[in-house]
Amino acid sequence: MPIFTAPDGTELAYHVEGEGEPLVVLPGGPMRASVYLGDLGGLTAHRRLILLDLRGTGDSAFPADPATYRCDRQVEDVEALRVHLGLERIDVLAHSAGASLAMLYAARYPDRLARFALVTATPWALGLQPRAEERLAAARLRKDEPWFEEAYPAFEAWLREDADFDPVFAPFFYGRWDDAAREHDARADEESNDDAADVYGSAGAYDPPATRAALARVTAPVLVLAGELDGGTPPDLARHAAEAFPYAEFAVQPGAGHHPWLDDPEWFAGRVAAFLDADPA
Repeated sequence: MPIFTAPDGTELAYHVEGEGEPLVVLPGGPMRASVYLGDLGGLTAHRRLILLDLRGTGDSAFPADPATYRCDRQVEDVEALRVHLGLERIDVLAHSAGASLAMLYAARYPDRLARFALVTATPWALGLQPRAEERLAAARLRKDEPWFEEAYPAFEAWLREDADFDPVFAPFFYGRWDDAAREHDARADEESNDDAADVYGSAGAYDPPATRAALARVTAPVLVLAGELDGGTPPDLARHAAEAFPYAEFAVQPGAGHHPWLDDPEWFAGRVAAFLDADPA
């Protein structure tokens, strides 16, 4: 397990999977260890994944200053990883809340990006939040599922801020609520740093107008990939996030939720690999 040192002295770990050109992968959660990403649906057949454990998660050390869990303060961790890898420019894939970290990195270091894939992105860095009605509309697409009748009222109450998070509505974040999805969801608590997650998007983490202005100058190709059934980041929200980039393509994976590499691994890996390997325009 490789280790490198962040600018503040925190030792950070990453995991290497697969063969080929490196692809730096930033996990979501926020602040969930990268192990939940697995091999990203077999993307390891196309790329060598550099799966970063963000500070205080997985095999990375806890920082001396918990305030450094804030999203914008982790940008330099990503840049330190690039330097450690000895790469002039990096391809980056970010999932969910990790997309906000990736956007801040792109805004600060646009010349260090080669290609940029945002998967079911949570675009807090752009000042975008999923609206309850959008998420409920995605949830209603699942009305024929056997678990829907119990899960939907609990999901609606949570989105209306009338109830706490309830594991009963976890199926809305997966395109297929099968044994693999249940196991994946069951590991979330043990793989996450909840204290760090509370700091990740705290006051001062984001400056959407400044980030939008910076991203408008990013020349790297961008893929924004949404899941058709995603109860976390509905496709319309992801489409708006794609509009922040001058050279972005937008794709919706049919039948997929918030973790599309689980729902249809072949479709996901093929679509992402095609983007990463495309010839420059």
